[in-house]
This record gives sequence, structure tokens and C-alpha cells, in this order.
Amino acid sequence: MSDLVYLSHRSYFLFFLLLLGTEQVFSQTASKIVYMESGRLTYVGDRDGNRVPDFSYAGYKGGGVPIPTVKIMETVSAIEGDNTVHIQSALDKVAALHLGSDGFRGAVFLKAGKYDIQGTLYINASGVVLRGAGDNGDSSTNTILIGKGDVPHQRNILVIGGKKEREWADSVTGTRTDIVTEFLPVGSRSFTVSDARLFKVADNIIIKHPSTQAWVDAVQGGGTDADKVWISGKLDILYNRHITEINGNMITIDAPVYNHLNRSLSQSFIYKYDRTGLVTNVGVENLRIDIESSDSKSEKHANNAVAFNVVENAWAKSVTALHFRQSGFITQNATFITVQNCKALYPNSAVTGGRRYNFNADEASNNILFENCEATNARHDFVANGASTASGVVFVNCLSQFTKNTSEGHRRWSQGLLYDNITFAKGTAPEPVLALYNRGSFGTGHGWAAVHAVIWNVKAPGKKIIVQKPPTGQNYCFMSEGIISGDGPFKQPAGYIEGTGELPLIPSLYAAQLKERLKYGMPPDAPALVKAINSAGNITISWDDLSPSETGYEVERSTDSLSNFTLIARLPANKTMFLDRKTSEETCFYRVRAVGENGKSAYGNLAEEKK
Repeated sequence: MSDLVYLSHRSYFLFFLLLLGTEQVFSQTASKIVYMESGRLTYVGDRDGNRVPDFSYAGYKGGGVPIPTVKIMETVSAIEGDNTVHIQSALDKVAALHLGSDGFRGAVFLKAGKYDIQGTLYINASGVVLRGAGDNGDSSTNTILIGKGDVPHQRNILVIGGKKEREWADSVTGTRTDIVTEFLPVGSRSFTVSDARLFKVADNIIIKHPSTQAWVDAVQGGGTDADKVWISGKLDILYNRHITEINGNMITIDAPVYNHLNRSLSQSFIYKYDRTGLVTNVGVENLRIDIESSDSKSEKHANNAVAFNVVENAWAKSVTALHFRQSGFITQNATFITVQNCKALYPNSAVTGGRRYNFNADEASNNILFENCEATNARHDFVANGASTASGVVFVNCLSQFTKNTSEGHRRWSQGLLYDNITFAKGTAPEPVLALYNRGSFGTGHGWAAVHAVIWNVKAPGKKIIVQKPPTGQNYCFMSEGIISGDGPFKQPAGYIEGTGELPLIPSLYAAQLKERLKYGMPPDAPALVKAINSAGNITISWDDLSPSETGYEVERSTDSLSNFTLIARLPANKTMFLDRKTSEETCFYRVRAVGENGKSAYGNLAEEKK
């Protein structure tokens, strides 16, 4: 089936603006809680320390690193019949080569033609790339893998990575240590542990936040409506990170956490990850995977076109996947993955649960980037389906057409999702096309499906977008086009919604965050647990210092809680208290941020004077 029936997302958006008239429909808007100040991004926290995190770490090698062009070491032409062993043999030959200092062995190049695939192809050694001649439908100039048959039943066509599937459970013996920071807010990168002597810079660590009964209770049992509440111990939050700095017992990591780590609810800890069997620096590019099936509702064919598993720093670039059952592209046990300029089109399956997740960040998926991607006929075009182990997932500059359901955090506390410049174009279903919400009893007690997630400059004219606020967290929607509200299938408070129908002064949050980080580096972490205590008319403002690198702090005061703040103090590094000798009788609000060589932190939580 041809994939020429849809517009590119950029051309559709430009057409839409011309049709409606930009000046009549939109005005440029600056957000109140994410805005530019002196050329730098500024983030404002709410009373609970919720704030928009930095998403720029998603993708290959932590974002902002171009996908390399790897030297061809083997060239393959199509043969009659099954090409599975034929191609795998070439992949295995390259896998046996010496690993270069750049981390690569070489690429296998598949010449233009049709290659029948009756089994599964594996890129299971580090430094190996599979490359075709192009991903269009003309086999005279492009490379087309034809997924034939259903043996084994609902297999994958291409697996990139290793074989373990344990959600990063493999640890180096004797390296567990507790995080003793009392409250680590979303977006933080530094924390204190009981004993940092067990670790060194560059170590790969796992941060684990156990899903204790206290935490389950704090998130209201998951908000599962009539279904059973979530079970403690079954939804542990996991972050796969590398250490970038150690100062005493304070550790700094290479990407932020996307959920609060509240020690009063759960004792989080870290351990060194056992990387045995992990595959790195691998990818697939410039080819087409077309899975044969008898009709559009058939299920007797391959499940996924491209599956990333037990893999770090990998990519799919300019790959088109057609007629899969579950996903065109799926990540599992995967970190720092880029899926770029890819299409997942026309899935063939029943239109029901567990199917048609075209671009799918599944279990143990951290810092995944889907960029310039296109989906058609999906149930869930762009989805985080990995529950509490999926976080830092970015969908940017993507197009959805003929969707049958919702792009979303799909189940059980997916964190830190960004939908940035997504266009929901023609043929979309009347249901919500995008949602950060409570799914209640949908699925098997999916409940709260997304937290600390952001919608930015999304175009869904005439279509419904749902944004709701989960307990202990927040979700956001900025300057997007659609019917946007907190009115979901299960009644919950609305999330933070701002600037509906207007254009943002920051066109792409992801692009702005990445540009700033690459140019300036990371500013210090924001302070936590900011408090304001009134004693005989004098206000003591205190906070927890979470940064190893600040050069000072700024304290600001307001009487209206969100705007018109006045700088009242500049303090030296490591200061954690300030006395405001108040003269006004009005209730005051305070906010504090750290200052460092690379800029200013986000503001910590908003603190109100306590009478």
C-alpha cells in the first residue's frame, strides 16, 4: 500500500496556518512558568516542587550528538527465497570484527531489492549497523525487507540489542547504597548517598524508588476506579543513569529524575548496573520493512518491525515499517535511543488492546527520542507503555493521521513525557487524540498513566486533548490547538493548561532546551523543601541545598504568589536560610534559586508565609 496519501507534518501545519490566518487565530504567548529571561530558560516550581523538567537528554548519546556514518564492511544482494540466514551471516561477520576506538565495527549494506525474511534478524553485537539503499516502495532503488509467514507466531522482524529482559535488575554485588536526600524534586540531577566510595565517575548506575505501600497510598492507589488498586512492590520506579561527578557523598548524574524521590514515602537507593550482555552503538537505517498479512484485521504475522532490547546508544533512521501487529518501533530495556525520520504505517490487526502502538516506549525505556516520525491508522500513535519504568520519552515534530485512539502515557505512572510540535491531521477519530490523564479501570487498572508530562505547541484542530493533575505530581499543556481541558473519562483535577489557541514565543521546548544545554552546560540543581516561617513578624526562609556547584542563591518575594516577584537577597554558596524582616502586613510568597557558573537553576517550590 502506498504511503503517499498523507502530507508531511510541516506542510500540513503551514497549510493550516494559511487557511485560518495566523494573525486572526493565534497570538504569540510567553508561559508564566517556562519562559526566557536574559536569553536563558527559566522554570518556576509550584507549591509542591512540581516543575517542567529538561527533556533534552533523550536520544542517542544523551541528545545533541549526530548519528554517525559507519563504514561499510559487508555488502549483500537479495537472493531467491528466504534471506534471513543470508543477511544474518553478514551481520555475524561484521560482529566478529575488531571493535574500533570509535566504538564501531562496521556496517552491513543491503543493496536495493526485495529480501524475503521468514525469521528474525539480530544486531546483537556492539558497533554493528544495518543499512539499506532507501525506505521507499520502489525496490529498484530501495531496500525492502518482506516479513513472510508467521513462524514463530507474532515474531519480531529485526531485534537490535541483547537478550536479557530484566528491567535493569542485574547489579554488581555489594554496590547498593541508600539515597539520603530527604526530597529530590523532579528535574534534579544531584543527590546525597550513604556511601559514595563504592562508585566512580562514569559508572552506570540504576536509581530505584520502591513502590512502597506509603507511596501507593500517596498516589491514591493509582486512581484505578472500580479496578483493584495498585500493589506495592509491583511499580518500582527505575532510572538508568551514569555518574558525571562525585563530591564527598553527593553524586551527580547525566540526566535528571522525572519524578519526586520522597524519602518519607520510599527509601530510594542506587546500585552499579551489571552491563554484561548490553549492546551499544548499533542502528538500522535507510530501509523498508513490509510485513505480509492476509488482510487489515489479520493477526497471523509478525508483531513488531524493529525492536530495541537491552541496548544503549542506538538508533533507527529513515526506516519505514508497514503492516505490523503491535509496533513499528518498540523500545524495551533501552536507554538513549533515537528513532528519527521513521514511519510506522497501516498496522494490520484487530482494533483492540495490545495492538497498534506505532511508536512504543515500552518497559524499562529511558531517554528515548522519536523525532520527525509519521504514524497512520494507530490505536496509540505515540505512546509510553512501560508503566513506572518508562521516562524521559520525547515525541517531537511528528505527524499522526487516521488515528483510532489516543497518544498518551498508557498505564501506571509513565513519567517525563514530552509531546512537542505534534500534528494530528486528517481523518482523526472523534475520541481524544492526546491525553495525559487518569485511565482509571481502563486496561487492567491502568490508573494514572502519565505524570510530569508536557504537551507543547501541539496542533489538533477541533480534536480533544485531556490534561489532568495526578496526586503528588503535575501534567502540563502549553500553547496548543484543540479542545483542551481536564475533562477525562474519569473525573480528576485539571492539569496546568496555558495559552490554548496561541503560539508560543518558544516554538519548540525540546529544541530550546537542547540548544541551551549544549551551549551553556547544566546550571545547578534547584533547592528543595523551601519553607517560610513567621516569627513575630520576621520570616525565616529555609531550604535544602541540592547542588554541589552553586556559587550563590537568590531569594525573591511576592504578595500575589505567581508574578511580580522582587529580589530581596543574594546569598553566598551553601547558604540555606535567610531572615526577611517583614514590614508589610500582606501575606508573602517566596521562591529561591541557585546561581552557578553555567547559569541559574529552576526555582524551588513556592513557599507561603505561615502565620
